[in-house]
Amino acid sequence: MLQTMTAVGSGNGFGTTAWWGFSPALDLQDTYLESSLEHLRLSQDGIPELNILLVGSVDGRHIFKTMSQAHQWPRRKINFYVLENNLEALGRQLLFLNLALEPSEKMGLQEKSEMFLELMGNTLLRSQTAAYLQEKSDIFIRYVTDPDFQQTHLPILDLSALKFKERDQLEAIFQFWRNPDPHAFQIKHLWDLRLRQYLGTRYDSRRGVCDWDLNMTLHEHGAKVINFREFFQWRDTGVAFEMREAPYDIPNKTLASGRLLRYKGEPVPARGYWGDIATGPYITFGIESEDTNLLKTRNGLPTKSAQEISLHNVTALMYGLTYHAHYDPPAPSNEEGNDDNLPKESDHTKLEATSGPPCTEDVRVHFLPLNCLSELHHKSKYQQLFNIIFFSCSMVHFLKPNVHLMSAPKSTLIVELTNFLPDLHKEQVSEFASRVISLTMEAGFVPVETTDKKAFSLFQLGDQEVGEVLGKISPLEVTEPSS
Repeated sequence: MLQTMTAVGSGNGFGTTAWWGFSPALDLQDTYLESSLEHLRLSQDGIPELNILLVGSVDGRHIFKTMSQAHQWPRRKINFYVLENNLEALGRQLLFLNLALEPSEKMGLQEKSEMFLELMGNTLLRSQTAAYLQEKSDIFIRYVTDPDFQQTHLPILDLSALKFKERDQLEAIFQFWRNPDPHAFQIKHLWDLRLRQYLGTRYDSRRGVCDWDLNMTLHEHGAKVINFREFFQWRDTGVAFEMREAPYDIPNKTLASGRLLRYKGEPVPARGYWGDIATGPYITFGIESEDTNLLKTRNGLPTKSAQEISLHNVTALMYGLTYHAHYDPPAPSNEEGNDDNLPKESDHTKLEATSGPPCTEDVRVHFLPLNCLSELHHKSKYQQLFNIIFFSCSMVHFLKPNVHLMSAPKSTLIVELTNFLPDLHKEQVSEFASRVISLTMEAGFVPVETTDKKAFSLFQLGDQEVGEVLGKISPLEVTEPSS
């Protein structure tokens, strides 16, 4: 059994466990560089399939945005393959997926959106949200222990690739989540210890440090909608989203992760908070929007906060998932707390959904074993499979030439950059981007220069022969592993 420890691990702001992405959510169908459908495989019923590999996407943001905007594209089957380096990240994505697909008659759009942001980016929860987490943890335990039950209740998810040991560990994680004891995870104490270790002698002047990081890094790279008040509150407490006049006082146990620490010379399993304390969760949904009104400025200052933009964008995603239509926000006169926060049906917007959960018949989310990327190309079903591959900045070291063997012709590769990491100097950000280009070209991908996705680098698989790439893979990587 893991014990909650006061040791805080890494002294950098990035941490060792990523809980949210460091780049905005993408509609991956929109990002796909190949317009021709000839490279897409066909499903058994003759519908083109788009196969997407997500390496370290952490929070499911690309899945939700792609699903919610699928109605804008020709019909395709979409298979997401999710690969992470820790099981807690997989557990959280299961939680978010389950929440996003709650039937509309059970949970209103506003409640669902607020709860999503709360669970994703807050160290502290409202009692209502904590009760939901505890209730669902019981169901998640059944999901990982009873495949038939899981397929009946959440058929969009495929856990069959996970190892039995990983299922057992996920069960232990969910058992911890459902533990009602607020002292089981003392996040206030752990957060402050992380801050003190990170800032050192600068701890007493942390407001000034916060102001510098916000203006010189986040604002510099396009996140100007994040204001100092909300950013400092998150930096100081870990609470990013306070959308209700209610106490946020129950630890968010989904932000706990396990590590082996040295104690008196011996490795000791410990549970603590080793995530980001420098950038914050606003980047994922809070700095871009299709609604340009949210990005307006007055006297040089944004009129909306990152929290308000995040809530709008997540609400739009949840709406698109449920109604397969574009989201038009309600008039401001709507009473606060009204969960039926939906635009009225009009001539130009027809709600296609009836009561029940969102329709997911064309989507499948596959959870892959931890850190399995070096082995995937050994299995024939993954060879030349993926049309789109995403790498987070924290897992780009897994980008090896063998990725070429799993990539479909003309596939798109998206790599998250380090623009929003305050710990890095400009020279280090540039060096990272250069290193990414080097890694991708070794794998046979060609850089795409014309892109407005400043937080990403985009590449497309070139015409390089597989044999040329195989020459860059060690014999151990191309030899079929022994059973």
